[in-house]
Amino acid sequence: MKSRLLPALGGAVVVGTLALTGCSSSADAALDDRTIRFATLPVSDDPNAETPVEEIAALLAEETGYEVEITDVPNYSAVIEAIRSGHEDIGIMSAFPTAMGVNTGEVDPLVAWPGDDSPVARCVVLADSPIRTLEDITPEDTVAFADPASSSGYFMPVYMLDRAGLTQDEDYEVLFSGGHDRSQLALKSGQVDVTCTAAMFTDMAGQGSPYFPFEEGETRVIGESPAMPVSLAVLGNQKMSEDKRAALLEALPVVFSAANADALGTYGEALPEGVEPMIEPGPETFQTLVDIAAVAGVDISDLE
Repeated sequence: MKSRLLPALGGAVVVGTLALTGCSSSADAALDDRTIRFATLPVSDDPNAETPVEEIAALLAEETGYEVEITDVPNYSAVIEAIRSGHEDIGIMSAFPTAMGVNTGEVDPLVAWPGDDSPVARCVVLADSPIRTLEDITPEDTVAFADPASSSGYFMPVYMLDRAGLTQDEDYEVLFSGGHDRSQLALKSGQVDVTCTAAMFTDMAGQGSPYFPFEEGETRVIGESPAMPVSLAVLGNQKMSEDKRAALLEALPVVFSAANADALGTYGEALPEGVEPMIEPGPETFQTLVDIAAVAGVDISDLE
């Protein structure tokens, strides 16, 4: 993992490498208590999107008066492990890894932003398909999913099918297409009977999008997943000082807000509009997501 202390109003700056093992002197510990150590990783599927670490550091340092150290990490499990072990104070991530982190009981949700009321995923068939509802799917039918690590292209659809009484590999065949667009091509060519994909893509009928290359009326929706109860959250180390925790609880909703959307880049795009964040939400807030992950057989190490 690479660690950077970045120029920020209200905080000093150092550039270095984060070590996950080792000892600290009492002086180092005192200095560290005036540093917010923040683990980041991309929240966008776009490989060209960059995490705006300088902007985040500046905003967070200005709001808290602490120094801010930003650390780039390779995956969600590394973020949670670094926070749990005390090498990082906070990390921000999307709904499923947040829920699985909270479910360990070893990290705390500091702030979480609710999702909207829209379904995350939909299952669709061709208009002339004999399948009218999810319950009509048989063991002879093949359902296409985008990727086994995809929330909208796997976790949520599998949960939707499970609620309809259907178990994968028993009540239907599974095909992992490798992408939402490929799932639609498989449906279009007759390779699969049903495709389950992000709800936003099914709204693109008639627009010439490769993610849903159908005209209006060519397909039918046979099922919708639940909405996502959480869109984004900040996890915290349970042993950070009370002063630092209080500063973060006050600052995070201000920093990660619509007013800073442009500076936050991909994080700003991920923030839901028109909702207030939940401060220190309880584990029940994330239970639906934990249940969905269990049905899909997902482990935190699967989430990259």
